[in-house]
Amino acid sequence: MTFWKNFALAFKGGSGRSRPSLGRSYIGTYGGAFFSGTAPFSYEASVREAYVENAVAQRAVRIVSEAVADAPLMPLQDKAAALIGQSVAGQPLLETITAHLLLHGNAYVQIAGVAEEVGRNNPPELYALRPDRITVEPDATGWPAAYVYRAGEHETRYPANDAAGPVQIVHIKAFHPTDDHYGLGCLGAAAGAVAVHNRASDWNRALLDNAARPSGALVHDPGPDGAHLSGEQVDRLRAEMEASFSGRDNAGRPLLLEGGLSWQALSMTPAEMDFVALKAAAAREIALAFGVPPMLLGLPGDNSYANYREANRALWRLTILPLAGKILEGLSRGLKPWWPDLDLRVDRDQIPALSEDRERMWNQISAADFLTGEEKRKLLGID
Repeated sequence: MTFWKNFALAFKGGSGRSRPSLGRSYIGTYGGAFFSGTAPFSYEASVREAYVENAVAQRAVRIVSEAVADAPLMPLQDKAAALIGQSVAGQPLLETITAHLLLHGNAYVQIAGVAEEVGRNNPPELYALRPDRITVEPDATGWPAAYVYRAGEHETRYPANDAAGPVQIVHIKAFHPTDDHYGLGCLGAAAGAVAVHNRASDWNRALLDNAARPSGALVHDPGPDGAHLSGEQVDRLRAEMEASFSGRDNAGRPLLLEGGLSWQALSMTPAEMDFVALKAAAAREIALAFGVPPMLLGLPGDNSYANYREANRALWRLTILPLAGKILEGLSRGLKPWWPDLDLRVDRDQIPALSEDRERMWNQISAADFLTGEEKRKLLGID
């Protein structure tokens, strides 16, 4: 007990004062969360560039979020299963939570249930709130005291710990090494690769609009008398070239020159035009940030059947199952007042991608002669 008393005094600064705040409360476009990228950071702008305008990042997020939503769960009560499988604004609840967690690093689930209804037949309702609209308010000691939801001029305050009943907000967050209140999403790590991938696409599109090469140069021969083009003539030629010979619709049109003008065609080397490798490298980095094997996104590589199968297995092992476990554990914790024995878990035996692992384990346990039948059933999780 002496150790813990000394620890408590040191924790308070030794003089009964509250310790400094654990985290920082940032009220901004990122919903209060700290972002490690280039400031100022706009969450909506980054989502628009990475998810709306980038096919690789969008597909990576959708692969993970849809897989978590469709993951088979252990047997549940009918009302609990219907609650977890419900839709929010037309989107599956688990898919929405997973996407928020991947992009923002924080997922907030509102439990709409009255305290007097706990233990009755009326289950609560779950709503996935937009994380960029929520700010964590710490108390004097730095621990979360409330969650503030802002939508335009409307503001709602939810206590972090409601002594009169169950919690109203379940906060599920990814790990952030330098922030105590907010998690860190994948947008920061993928922002550079997304920018490179988008800019390379824009560059290639601009080249295609101009026949995949710089158009060339008009060369004027001054002739024996050394005549030069006036400024008015130069402007007129530039306007005619842009109107009649630039752009994809005018590619390949013949050009009639007169008055000592000649056309000097310019070209780019294959190395200068090779943005395919650049885009592929950026796409692989985007996939790495979201935890999706590049092969599953159709990126160039050794796409043999065996490698694809191993990539799918790695996706479930390294990304989907840990993320689903984090989400389901948070929901189980918030729904304990209604279902004290609720244990939301993914049923690994029902996942096709892991069937080979299960078959290998069954064969190994079945071949163990030193185990009894009861011990084998216990190892296999069979009652």
